[in-house]
Amino acid sequence: MTRSNSFELHVEFGDCDPAQIAYFPNFFRWADAASRRFFEKSGLPNWRDAKQSHGIIGTPCVSAQARFIAPATYGDVLQIESHITEWREKSFVFQHMIRRGRQEIAEIKEVRVFASETQDNAKKIRAVSVPPEWRALCK
Repeated sequence: MTRSNSFELHVEFGDCDPAQIAYFPNFFRWADAASRRFFEKSGLPNWRDAKQSHGIIGTPCVSAQARFIAPATYGDVLQIESHITEWREKSFVFQHMIRRGRQEIAEIKEVRVFASETQDNAKKIRAVSVPPEWRALCK
């Protein structure tokens, strides 16, 4: 069975457009937060510690795709369930299902990489292999 993580989110007034519908970029922000929560619950170190132990600074998103099914609005309580659907050598695919109660309202798929700074320039990053022990924690 694939590990999954779920957390609850409250849609705030500031998350919405003038029609009080959750502004679509917020779904990507919420998926990003869900990704980090997934890793925390799986037992991976925070990114500061990961940089010290493995040279990994995070998991930037290199591709994102969304399917919006129903709107969310101010006051809604959402559940975001996340799991990794595919592991590749240096990347992986996250799926986030966002629900209000039992109603699915959005699905987001992201391709992310484990990244480290390049040796010659700390402002540039590169994809690196997923540490096997971290992959095992996430399965």
